[in-house]
Amino acid sequence: MKNILITGANGGIGSAIAKKLASKNTRLFLIYHNNKDILDNIRQTHSSEIYLYQCNLTKEKEIKALIDDIIYKFKKIDVLINAHGVSLFQQIQDTSEKDYNHIFDTNFKSIVFTIKHVAKHMISEKYGNIINISSMWGNVGASMESIYSAAKGALNTLTLSLAKELGPSNICVNAICPGLIDTKMNAKLDSSAISEIVNSTPLNRIGSPDDVAKIVKFLALDSSFITGQIITVDGGFSL
Repeated sequence: MKNILITGANGGIGSAIAKKLASKNTRLFLIYHNNKDILDNIRQTHSSEIYLYQCNLTKEKEIKALIDDIIYKFKKIDVLINAHGVSLFQQIQDTSEKDYNHIFDTNFKSIVFTIKHVAKHMISEKYGNIINISSMWGNVGASMESIYSAAKGALNTLTLSLAKELGPSNICVNAICPGLIDTKMNAKLDSSAISEIVNSTPLNRIGSPDDVAKIVKFLALDSSFITGQIITVDGGFSL
């Protein structure tokens, strides 16, 4: 049985990943910050062992306590999926230090320290799989989302670096960069902005959370020789 930790599991993409990975052969640790209703539903309707944990991932002390508790009770974490994140749609001249800290603390710093405390156990086991949910904007940048894009770009570079650093310990590290996905986070976009993106997408649609979850499932359960990859799931938008 694989032990799989998913952060941001109550989000649109995170919950789709949890549903896709829930089976009798997996044990899921679903991490949320606020609002666990959707996770209660997943736990009630799927056959796998599912445990819910509340954690403020911007606080290293809370991350360490969470990981230590899981390791103490269940001995190992085979797969770490970092699926949490927040966006900021704002011009650079209107961006405050508080805005900057919020975006980088949530989208980058929290992942650094989550990986830190999980990786040391994976290294001792000589096995592990880390999957970071990034964004296509981390590859190409987005107007009005410069800070968010920069944080995701940093996450992509972290992924590449850790693939080299952790590879000798038989740990795979990859990132998935979704395009525009039909989630609550993107619901604030107006119809004209969505239409503009769709018109620039060869597949002529926005993505679904399940489009991302399918790739995560493959990497988490069926792949052992793929690492250091930034996999873009955007319908061809960034071609």
